Amino acid sequence: MKRLAMRKIRDALRLHEQGLSPMRIGESLGVGRTTVQEYLSRTRAAGLSWPLPDDLGDGELEKLLYPRSAGDVRGTFAPPDWAYLHRELRRKGVTLSLLWEEYRALHPGGYGYSRFCELYSRWESKLSPVMRQRHPAGERLFVDYAGATLDVVCPRTGEVRSVQLFVATLGASNYTYVEASWTQSLPDWIASHVRAFEFFGGAPAQVVCDNLKAGVTKACFYEPAINRTYADMAAHYDTAVVPARPRKPKDKAKVEGAVLLAERWIVARLRNGKFFSLDEVNGAIGELLDRLNAKVTRHLGASRRDMFEQLDRPALKALPVEPYVYAEWKECRVGLDYHIDVGRHYYSVPHQLLKQKLWVRITGRTIEVYFKGKRVAAHVRTSGNYQHSTCTDHMPSHHRFRADWTPERMRRQAARIGPNTEALIEVILRERRHPEQGFRACLGILRLAKSYGANRLEAACERALEINARSYSSVKSILKNGLDRRTRERATDGPAITHPNIRGARYFH
Repeated sequence: MKRLAMRKIRDALRLHEQGLSPMRIGESLGVGRTTVQEYLSRTRAAGLSWPLPDDLGDGELEKLLYPRSAGDVRGTFAPPDWAYLHRELRRKGVTLSLLWEEYRALHPGGYGYSRFCELYSRWESKLSPVMRQRHPAGERLFVDYAGATLDVVCPRTGEVRSVQLFVATLGASNYTYVEASWTQSLPDWIASHVRAFEFFGGAPAQVVCDNLKAGVTKACFYEPAINRTYADMAAHYDTAVVPARPRKPKDKAKVEGAVLLAERWIVARLRNGKFFSLDEVNGAIGELLDRLNAKVTRHLGASRRDMFEQLDRPALKALPVEPYVYAEWKECRVGLDYHIDVGRHYYSVPHQLLKQKLWVRITGRTIEVYFKGKRVAAHVRTSGNYQHSTCTDHMPSHHRFRADWTPERMRRQAARIGPNTEALIEVILRERRHPEQGFRACLGILRLAKSYGANRLEAACERALEINARSYSSVKSILKNGLDRRTRERATDGPAITHPNIRGARYFH
């Protein structure tokens, strides 16, 4: 069996602690029920429970869950009497768990619990094509976008733009929230959820959504993949995302009904209105929404708000102190220069992570880098300019030494030795196409002061400038051969040279 990411195993433990069944956990995380059961068994065998220790990283968790490979266990499976089990389930207090225990008592080598439940569900599905769903208080919030839209007119240009209607309704009370947003993109999708939770004053145990791209990156009948940002938001509010099955609108019949109600009760009443801003649209929606939730239904004799106060509000989870801050997640591979590319800007990570795949959490102001669930780097977000943001601690020791040296620092160091040394360093840096190409030569020249002294180096640099020698090897040769000591002597030694090819000083006056 392919191993899950440790992040998903942590989420499975968290959701199991909340009382969710393996089936619901599997639907939320996009894995099979038997897979969830397998990992819960491994955590129990390892003596782990939620919450996990803060210092337990993904690597240590994986070692605890997989101390050694286990062999296949095969048994003889006796088929249960499904018709008898179905009749027994109608009796008060009888559950599938109890019936499975009785089955295993008669057949010790029979099916495991998860397989037993799966086979019974498959058998039962052939009896009736429709199943009436029960929605316990505070358990499920159904969310979707309405098909109908409203128009907003730009007051400056007169351009007409359609806005989308986000609809959320609680399963037990049908208490509904509706708002308009510009798009169905991920930022608007997340922001609508945050405002919906604030409207309800709490968070449900599960959020049931459609398979739109903003929420589900891979729509699959058995293993849907939840968008990482959406899953991050759900973890912040301690809830679980359970996508509806593709092309199965009955899985979210509650919100389908709420969408139809919103289109008839809100959109139809606002069809002839003119709106010039998104806030103006939401103001009009809010007034009609209050009337909708206060309307007494004929079949219950109570309004949605009354049912909400009695059922859902007491059962909802308390909201966190701070609302969720929108953040996108991106998977990146570290380059050979220990930097990752995020939005056309390069951010450093520890050099030990070369070529590793990392997850990056991107907010409006920060860039956070995670490796196996642990944050390994954080940077202030910078606009895309193809520049580098490098932390010195992320560099290897030999790179760190070079990074401490800048052109300005080299010029200051050379000026302390003397004007000729400063002039030579300036010439070397200026003549290179990139100043960094002259760093090694400048560092070598400045280090010669330790071996020969500052005075001799200053004299050697003066001679190097006179003979147009602009390299480390030339300056070192001058010092090694003592030519720096004969610089002034050569200027006055011997008579002036006369030759027909030498023009002399008078030629220039």
